[in-house]
Amino acid sequence: MSRTHTVVDSPYGPLTLVATDSVLSGLYMTGQRHRPAEHTFGAPDPRPFGETVRQLDAYFAGELTHFDLPMQLVGTPFQLRVWAQLRAIPYGETRSYGDLADALGNRGASRAVGLANGRNPIGIIVPCHQVVGASGSLTGYGGGLDRKQRLLAFERGAPDDALF
Repeated sequence: MSRTHTVVDSPYGPLTLVATDSVLSGLYMTGQRHRPAEHTFGAPDPRPFGETVRQLDAYFAGELTHFDLPMQLVGTPFQLRVWAQLRAIPYGETRSYGDLADALGNRGASRAVGLANGRNPIGIIVPCHQVVGASGSLTGYGGGLDRKQRLLAFERGAPDDALF
C-alpha cells in the first residue's frame, strides 16, 4: 500500500488530498475533527491528483455539481453505507440524519448515521456538509460549522455569509 498526498488551495482553506495506491482516499481540511496524523498521509506527490484537482476547481467555480472520481473509502460496512447515501444527496439539497437513517432502513439509527457522517474521510466530494438536524438546523461538521454554512450557501448560490 503506497500513500501520497498533496495540498491544494480552496475558497475554504487548504485541502489535503491523500491517495492510496494512486486512488483518492482522503480530503481533509485544516483543523478538521478526526483528521489523521500528518505522517500517515505519505510522501508529497501531486501526480495522482490531477483529475481530483480539476473537478474540485470546476466545483468551486460553480461549473460542477457531481463528482465522478474513483475513490477508496475505508470504513465499517455501516459507514460505507452511510457514505454511499451521502453521495446520493443532490447538489444544493440537504438531508437530515433521520432521512439518511430511513434510507438505510433503520429510523432509529440517526445517531449512528451522525457518527459515521463525522468520520467521512473525503469531505466535500462525499458531501457530509449536506446533512442537517431534523429541524433543518446546522449541526456538527468536522470541518467547522462556519465552513458548513459557507458550503451550503455556495451550493444554493447565496453569498458566503448568508445564513442557512
